[in-house]
Amino acid sequence: MATNKSNVTLTGLARRFVEDGLLEEAVAKDAYLQAANNRIPLITYLVQNNLANSQKLAFAAAMEFGVSVLDLSSFLPEMLPENLVDEKLVRKHNALPLYKRGNRLFIAVSDPTNIQALDEIKFNTGLSTDAILVDDAALRTAIDKYLESHDDSMGNLDDADLEGVETEGGDQDEDDSVVSTTDVDDAPIVKYVNKVLLDAIRGGASDVHFEPYEKTYRVRYRTDGILKEVSRPSIKLAPKISARVKIMSQLDISERRVPQDGRIKMKLSKTKAIDFRVNTLPTLWGEKIVLRILDPSQAQMGIDVLGYEEDQKELYMDALKQPQGMILVTGPTGSGKTVSLYTGLNILNTAEINISTAEDPAEINLEGINQVNVNNKVGLGFAEALRAFLRQDPDVIMVGEIRDLETANIAIKAAQTGHLVLSTLHTNSAAETLTRMMNMGVPSFNIATSVSLIIAQRLARRLCSCKQPLEVPRETLLKEGFTEEQIETGFTLFTPKGCDKCSGGYKGRVGIYEVVKITESLANMIMEEASSLQIAREAQKEGFRNLRQSALRKVMDGMTSLEEANRVTKD
Repeated sequence: MATNKSNVTLTGLARRFVEDGLLEEAVAKDAYLQAANNRIPLITYLVQNNLANSQKLAFAAAMEFGVSVLDLSSFLPEMLPENLVDEKLVRKHNALPLYKRGNRLFIAVSDPTNIQALDEIKFNTGLSTDAILVDDAALRTAIDKYLESHDDSMGNLDDADLEGVETEGGDQDEDDSVVSTTDVDDAPIVKYVNKVLLDAIRGGASDVHFEPYEKTYRVRYRTDGILKEVSRPSIKLAPKISARVKIMSQLDISERRVPQDGRIKMKLSKTKAIDFRVNTLPTLWGEKIVLRILDPSQAQMGIDVLGYEEDQKELYMDALKQPQGMILVTGPTGSGKTVSLYTGLNILNTAEINISTAEDPAEINLEGINQVNVNNKVGLGFAEALRAFLRQDPDVIMVGEIRDLETANIAIKAAQTGHLVLSTLHTNSAAETLTRMMNMGVPSFNIATSVSLIIAQRLARRLCSCKQPLEVPRETLLKEGFTEEQIETGFTLFTPKGCDKCSGGYKGRVGIYEVVKITESLANMIMEEASSLQIAREAQKEGFRNLRQSALRKVMDGMTSLEEANRVTKD
């Protein structure tokens, strides 16, 4: 729970800023609390929210600590050391490696009190670290340029040479009679489709939609969960675009009557490749094609960036450490279930552990994990794959989805006999997950003794740094679900504004989670076949926050807006 502003005693930099007249005391106290809640340095928070001039803050900090301020404009991105500090650490701590002398690495920081940054970089690099004070706004600009200049995954891709991008189809059971025509090999069509896919990757899209209608044709991207139109090519090009995408996916371009599934691998560099899962669907006016962008690096971001609160993260990590049991992740399509599961698998992925997954299809490829695509046409369903896994000496099993009683029973048997099982269900909350399994026909005793943790989740759009404060009446806050105690404590709500760095005031997404550990009292309720409402009330008594409460916490922390919280956690 956040600290009341009236109880905050300003010390160090915050006190210096007030004494130098850079901030009013009330503003400084509020900024101190918000920066702590957002887990970012005070100076970064002040600059991002335009509460003070970044240069004046830098000089005040320099006076406080008796150091000088370095002008970053004298450092060009290509002059900075490459591959010394992981990009995640640079972003996390807003710290930029400047130069190396012997075993000493000099780091540009805007907050001289950020000792954690120096310690983590020291541990990560094995070098001694020294801080050099710089202007925060200049630092963030320099970091963006540095990471962009040292990212070769897109650096060699020029729009003028898009037809040269290397792509290959996935492993399909198609015969060799794929039709090829000069139309679909036309350079303009090849270049156009490649550009659409590359722009989608650059823009952080998760899906690409090619949609034919009677008189128009449009292309849309889904970015941060929202679809947006990006192009309207001529309807005359629809057959050529469709055929080109199908050839890239190794699909039969002569078959337009039934849906087809395929895969594209786009090689962006020697070390970077992006997979697309492709599905075609016959519609009234042609084939609609949707590509899901599958980036393996998503599973390697680490659990810290997914948005779990500290207590929720501990519950998930503790469940992953158990030798047996079942972890269920639930939520609608596109809520990030796969990334949550693969983040857990990536943590477990060591040489000592045998991990097998059954998926429909495998979306993220990870070396060290035995991944199986279920194929009902040849009799390889989830249940059959699970039976085979149990004869493969497994430690950890991941089932893409529990869809039927047979699969559920085998998964539960595995969880009860010394295996850790991870899976998903399409339900709205943790409590509904348990009752859904009961409705499938799984005995309540088996559920109570096998399920160890349930994670219900949603993805909310994250506010850009251009966000602006919003005044909301007390009565409205109470109706939205904030408690009297939270309102008394005090917090600032923000609303999207919009700038050239974001989309409508939002940039990226953050997870909203309900993490429920199956305690003894909850297990007893399951065995008594209690309703989902009764289980939900008991989980609340046990101290587990539901999705709405977790979303309101993200609103209080300034990560997302109340409007966005309402969008993803509607009752």
